[in-house]
Amino acid sequence: MDDLLQLGKQALASQPFSVLVGAELTGYSSGWVELTIPITPKLKQQHGFVHGGVISYAADNALTFVGGSVLGPAVVTSEYKINYLKPAKGMALIARATVIYSGKTQAVCRCDVFVVDEGKESLCAVSQGTIARIGQPSEAQA
Repeated sequence: MDDLLQLGKQALASQPFSVLVGAELTGYSSGWVELTIPITPKLKQQHGFVHGGVISYAADNALTFVGGSVLGPAVVTSEYKINYLKPAKGMALIARATVIYSGKTQAVCRCDVFVVDEGKESLCAVSQGTIARIGQPSEAQA
């Protein structure tokens, strides 16, 4: 397994909320990430769709991981926006994020969130965010 993916899996496992929702880092390289969440009854709202907060979490965490792939591990989400396109109902969510632009202290990233139902992926949300390095660049690398 690639070093970045292994490091990312360890970071994800240290996040209690990520563990709670069953998130798994299924792909990770410089400038690209894939985060998968199995859909369980506890992640749904009253109409049977995945709760918007879970979809938002998937986008936010994928954006932060992909930003960290180019800025280093000491990063946080500075801001992000999400557009819900359709209700998510199926077996799993897949959030795929890429870096659009990266400087020394921040990266602008995009994330598409898909719902998988009967083996077919369908786009259910899109998001864009700014990921910021915390601390001084020399501190973030240490």
